[in-house]
Formats: sequence, structure tokens, C-alpha cells
Amino acid sequence: MKKIRAAALLGVTALVVTGCSAGGGGGGSADGTGPIKIWLSNNEQEVEWGQSVVDAWNAEHPDEKVTAQEIPAGSSSEEAITAAITAGTAPCLVYNVAPAAVSGWVKQGGLVNLSEIDGADDYITERGGEVDSYSTDGAYYQVPWKSNPVMVMYNKALFQAAGIDPENPQMNTYDAFLDGSRKIVESGVQSAIWPAPTSEFYQPWFDFYPLYLAETDGTMLVEDGKATVDSDAGRTVADFWATFYEEKLSPNEASTDDAMSAGTTAMQLAGPWAIPSYADTVDVGFMPVPTSDGRENPTTFADSKSVSMFTACENQGTAWEFLKFSTSEDSDGQLLEATGQMPMRTDLTGTYADYFSANPDYVSFAEQAEATADVPSIANSVEAWQAFRDEYSSAVIFGKESIDDFLKNATTKIDDLVAE
Repeated sequence: MKKIRAAALLGVTALVVTGCSAGGGGGGSADGTGPIKIWLSNNEQEVEWGQSVVDAWNAEHPDEKVTAQEIPAGSSSEEAITAAITAGTAPCLVYNVAPAAVSGWVKQGGLVNLSEIDGADDYITERGGEVDSYSTDGAYYQVPWKSNPVMVMYNKALFQAAGIDPENPQMNTYDAFLDGSRKIVESGVQSAIWPAPTSEFYQPWFDFYPLYLAETDGTMLVEDGKATVDSDAGRTVADFWATFYEEKLSPNEASTDDAMSAGTTAMQLAGPWAIPSYADTVDVGFMPVPTSDGRENPTTFADSKSVSMFTACENQGTAWEFLKFSTSEDSDGQLLEATGQMPMRTDLTGTYADYFSANPDYVSFAEQAEATADVPSIANSVEAWQAFRDEYSSAVIFGKESIDDFLKNATTKIDDLVAE
């Protein structure tokens, strides 16, 4: 079963979590049926998937027509959703919700408590397995939908040139990973691995956090209301990454292009969404994130997304039935075929055995999906992650403060924010 321990944010968009502002629209009926509107992400493959599912539904439900559109443009999808909640113009369903935004939207009054719908809790848990931590205040305001487990993606040709076996790199320990990285740079590649060194709050999910989850077997940034990183494990992970910058194995400036395609880096941390990007340009391989001791089946960051229903929806009965239709085994299979992203349901490889047989590049991600964790659903989530990123950048990327000071200061700031 899927070991999903908390809620995740999408790592490529900014998240705006609103506090206590009024909104939501209200007035919807849990039994109401009729036309509904839904929003989809602007990912081309997801839009095609969504429209296909909508067309199939509409053909069978002419009196409950679904209309789909992309999430309106804005600085982030979450900002657009927050604005729609405030204005009372949110659609019935939004696909690609960043789960850590959910608690803020619940406080805003914008989300429907799905647990109050007959059979909803059973549907959510039977589909997704261990998803209790996706609840807010003991209730579900989201259906966990899909994940993009983060792994190490690498350029096989650059590994070969550096004297590393591209089919069996044997870089699962920190020492081995560093040795391989040194060989890569010595072979003439600009960077062994090039995490984004920029300051956005979500960047830890693609450098520090996957390795921290692996090193701790899934301990989140915050547990029981307290930050966890000021620990031996946190220090070990931070020292590991600091070595990359100290030895210039990773640049501390941003790449001006796609470093993997340009061949200026041999590795990156990514999910299965990245596979199509390199299908015609780079022969890529995949391996789990390393740990200090090279343990088998390490936990990593899930980078998951959900579907939520909004209180502005008048026909919530239809919305719930369509939500189930769009997250059924058949619809999830279509999502997998269209996007390569992992539906959050039990027995993924068994359920879609034909797909994984035909698409072997995705097997490692499906297997990794069984050992994932996410970011905690906490108050002031964005601010907490931003505080962490600022301290991490200062100490690890730029060497302006000690690792001990980084962990201590980040913990103090995060604890204060979570307690508000």
C-alpha cells in the first residue's frame, strides 16, 4: 500500500495560502444535480486527459453537463484559486490542487467537507490506501489524486564518459555519490548535479527534503507541531549538500538553460513528469536518492496533487459523482497513459501491468511511489518553508553561516510560525 504520510505542494508554482479572509460563495447543495464547471492545470497532456473524461461523462449525462477549462492565468494557480474563493466564483472542482494549500482554503471557507458526503471517506481510503494525513481537522477536503516521486535522473552517456557504469552506477551511499560526482566533473562536465540555487520556498523539495526523508525513513519537516531538522540526520544531509558547493560539484548560480538537455549537468532530482522532456535528447537512467548508509528502498518526496470541491458549487451531487468518475480505475489508467504521472491508488503496478510492461522507464517511479512522504499540512506553510530555504541558502549554498546555526535558526523560525 502507498505510504503517503502527509500533504504535498507542487514544486514548480508559488503557493498563496490565505488566512481567515471570508469567501467561498456557499449556497451549494450536497444533493444538487445539474451542470458543473471544473478547472484543470495548464499541462497539455492533463488538459487532453481532462477533456476526454469530460466528453465521456457528458455523453452519458446530458442533464449534468461538465464544462472544463484551464485554471486562469496568474502568478500561480493557487493565487487564482484563492481569488476565486474570495469572489465566490470558484468552480465545482479543481484538479492539480497543492494539498498544503487545503488547510488555508478550509479556513477561508472555500472547500466542501467531503467527509459529510455519504460514502466519501470509504471511497478515498479504499482508493488511496494510507491517506489519513491528507485530512484537515479530522475530515477530508481533498481526494489525493496523483504523485510524482522524486528520484535521481541521470545522463547515461555522461556517466559512461566519466567511467561510471550507466546501468548500475552503485551511487546509493553519500560517499559513493560524491565519488561519482567528482569523476563527472573531472571528466569535463560543468556540474555533477545542479539543484536550483534560487530562493523560492519550494526549492527544498528538490534538494534537501527528498534526501532528508530518505535519511529519516519519512520524518517530515514538522511533526507534532515542532520542526525536526535540528538533528543528526538534518546535519548529515546539510553537510552532504554543502560539500557539493564547497567542491564546486554543483554551481551556486542558476542555469541559464535546461542543464540536462545542454549537457552541462549529469544529474537532476525529478519525477516521472520529466521523462518526456528528454525522450529525444538525452538517454536517461534513474536511481533512488542516496542515503548515508545506502539503505534499500529509501523514502522520497511524493510531489503529490489532489482534487478538491469548492463551496461555490451549486450542484455538489453531480460534482461528487463526476469526481469519482474521473478518479476511477479506468480514468486513472487514462491519466497514466496520457501523462506518465502516478495515480495515488493501491497496487499501481498490478492494476496497470500492461502499461508498465510497455513503458519500462516508468517502472522505477511506480515502485518508488510505494515509499514516499510529503510536506506537512501546517499553519503558515509557505512562510515556514521560506524561512527554511533562506537559512539553508545562507549556510549550505553560499557558506555564509555554519550548518549548526542554519539548523538552529530555521527550527526556531519554523516553530514560531507553526505555533501562530
